[in-house]
Formats: sequence, C-alpha cells, structure tokens
Amino acid sequence: MRIIQTTILSLKQKQSLFELWNSEYPKKIGYNELSEFEDYLDGLLEIKHYLLMNDQNTILGWAFTFVREEEDWFGIIIDSNIHGRGFGTLLLNELKKHKSILNGWATNHQNDFKQNNEPYLSPIEFYSKNGFIVNENIRMENEKISAVKIRWERI
Repeated sequence: MRIIQTTILSLKQKQSLFELWNSEYPKKIGYNELSEFEDYLDGLLEIKHYLLMNDQNTILGWAFTFVREEEDWFGIIIDSNIHGRGFGTLLLNELKKHKSILNGWATNHQNDFKQNNEPYLSPIEFYSKNGFIVNENIRMENEKISAVKIRWERI
C-alpha cells in the first residue's frame, strides 16, 4: 500500500471515491450522481487528497483536508474490507504530518446504515485511539447526520 497526495483528481479517481463514499458512509449522506459528489468537492477550499492505493492502483482509502471557516478540517474513508489493519491510522498520520490541527465530524451512535443495509459503526473509538478529543457539546444535527466534533492538535 502507498499514499498518493494530490490536489487534482482524475475522473477515474473521482468515480472510485464516489463509490467508496457511497459504500462506506451512512446511506443518508450518500450521493445519487457523480456530479453531486463533484459539486461537494468543488465547494471545499484548499482541498488536498491522500489516496491509499494498492499494487493494482485501486483506491482502498481516502483522506482529505480542507479549510472551513478558517479552520483545518478533514474526512477519511477506508474500505471496510481492510478495516482493523492500521491503514486508517496510516492515513491520519500522513494528515498530521501536514497539519497542526484537524477538525472533523463523527457519529457517536450506531443508528445509521450503509447502502448495503449493514450498520454504520461509529468511528469515535478509532479517533480517540489516534489522539482526537471528542467534544460532545459541539454537535451537527440535521436530517442527514447526527455527529459530534472531533479535534486533534499537535502538542
């Protein structure tokens, strides 16, 4: 496995990330069309992509950083077939090399389901193990997501 850093995605990469997003994130925050996903990406400021690639150049994980309201934010998705093997931590550590603060949103419940109807498991424990602080008092609540803010700071 290797990590490729880029600011510009090819159409093939966007298609792979669109499929990864829709298969691994809760179906409520999925996208119906690639163009909707592209619109989401186009709306992010100063975006940098970190693609976890296998030897066949298949994307098995993706992390990205961007700026929102003058803060550094991130997102991460790992193919569930390789969960628990350290690749999520590998991607997070790559982000941490380039940023001193990372903010994100994470579900802290088990109420959501993926498109294949498997439960979407909360990643809170994963983030806590990787040095993130969970702020239960800062929440995002809407029809698509119920999440708490997580934050990592280099000490």
